[in-house]
Amino acid sequence: MNRVQHPVENGHNGGPVSRSWWIYRGTGQPLPDIRLADVLPPPPGWRTFDGGPVLPPVPAESAETDRRLGAAGRTTSRQNPHDIDMINTALLLRRPLLVTGRPGIGKSTLAYLVARELGLGRVLHWGITSRSTLRSGLYEYDAIGRAQASLGRGPAPVPAAVPAAVPDAGTEAPPEGGTGPRIGDFVRLGPLGTALLPYELPRVLLIDELDKSDIDLPSDLLHVLENGSYDIPELVRARHHEAQAQVFTDDPDTTVTVADGRVRCRAFPFVVITSNGERQFPPAFLRRCVRLDVSPPREDQLATMIAAHFRDQEGRYDDMIRAFVERSREHGGLATDQLLNAVFLRTAGVREDDESWGELLEALWRELSGAP
Repeated sequence: MNRVQHPVENGHNGGPVSRSWWIYRGTGQPLPDIRLADVLPPPPGWRTFDGGPVLPPVPAESAETDRRLGAAGRTTSRQNPHDIDMINTALLLRRPLLVTGRPGIGKSTLAYLVARELGLGRVLHWGITSRSTLRSGLYEYDAIGRAQASLGRGPAPVPAAVPAAVPDAGTEAPPEGGTGPRIGDFVRLGPLGTALLPYELPRVLLIDELDKSDIDLPSDLLHVLENGSYDIPELVRARHHEAQAQVFTDDPDTTVTVADGRVRCRAFPFVVITSNGERQFPPAFLRRCVRLDVSPPREDQLATMIAAHFRDQEGRYDDMIRAFVERSREHGGLATDQLLNAVFLRTAGVREDDESWGELLEALWRELSGAP
């Protein structure tokens, strides 16, 4: 197996840092002339899965990644070597990476940096709310739509001549001699469900702000994240007359075949779970994660971020960066996009000596606690 030859990295104190075992290097730039399949070691025996048949690679989606990171090739990020250590640990062990830290410091950005550098394609994003459930992350089943289609009140998403289902969507046995919609036409896999499909290389899944969830969701995730598989009961019940169900995925305009209602991964996804530290998670959940507490970005990291988003602006806003870091320290932490907003106004023609600039900056850099 070939190994990635790593350049010397800049450590937190500016000294040289190099890790021979790193796969992800923390640059956020695509690996040159290297296939991840050639350099990624096999998983531990207890994290090996055998799902199949293997699905084709997913196409890269640059629009969302560029929006978050800036255009590829403009600059090189300078992550803390400890952060890179933890990311690579999660990647090699095939374990979720639980990323904690205050809001707005770039926790979710890690998923996009890894996806871009390792060529893992579109990031699957599951934004958590208090109403999120394990099933909503795995799949959705439109029982009402199927019932209406069975009664002829609405077309199936992908019409097909198959034995018809009875009007009761919960009953899977079709009446003889009829035609009707396929049950798979009314199933759409969620971000988690799509990530667990049998791809050759890991998909990147971002489970964003898990601490907003219902108290039971972290525990509900344990079985799926440990076993890398799940069942779709509606398809399991229908497997005798629809053993191969074509279902939609979380990727736009994409369908896959699910056999006998069961999905099992092959390459365990690279899962980034973010938390603002607003609640404690069960010990059993924490035991199955690699934990990374992200520190606020340093001045050099903020300068790199600006250079990535604004062409030919590197070094022009060092004074603003220093002022931003100082204000963030005084007010309990500001979000990095608050700095980006200020820089954009400057590039749009608002001058620092303009009489309204101070008021604009005060409004943009308002503290996140909600205090007036």
